[in-house]
Amino acid sequence: MPEPRAPLAIRRATVADAATLSRLAARTFTETFGHLYPAEDLRAFLDEAYAVDKQEVILGHPDYAVWLLEDADGEAVGHAAAGPCGLPHPDVQPGDGELKRLYVLAGAQNGGWGGRLFDAALQWLERDGPRTLWIGVWSGNLGAQRFYARHGFVHVGDYEFPVGRVRDHEFILRRAPRGA
Repeated sequence: MPEPRAPLAIRRATVADAATLSRLAARTFTETFGHLYPAEDLRAFLDEAYAVDKQEVILGHPDYAVWLLEDADGEAVGHAAAGPCGLPHPDVQPGDGELKRLYVLAGAQNGGWGGRLFDAALQWLERDGPRTLWIGVWSGNLGAQRFYARHGFVHVGDYEFPVGRVRDHEFILRRAPRGA
């Protein structure tokens, strides 16, 4: 019989979590997508996108929020980030929200925690009422696309996401305001 997993917990990250978020974001991105890129492109992307000072800015900004998923020892094993939509789509309007990141380390997956992080981010995005929500997702991430479709997101566009010299084909997903 498998050993039961230790309980996990979600909490809102603060500026003091910038170094933890930096390490976790780099680790989860690498675990999920690192095999797709030449090492030098991956390293350059991680160093720029997940630098501690960038995480401090995000964590200190009132228009952005990040949640950490932690194990019983306080080790961060997942995260979600949300804020104003920055996706390159002509229908994006001021006030639209975006789920910017949602990652859980492989060892903590399949317990429903990714869905809980997703729910926390969407509740925060809609804290002032329903609004249009957006997500960018890699075109090859079929599991994530199915998950988002179950939550009402539809494919409305495409763009290129640069990781070093590599350009990933990304889908832009949108969900209209619910109950507006």
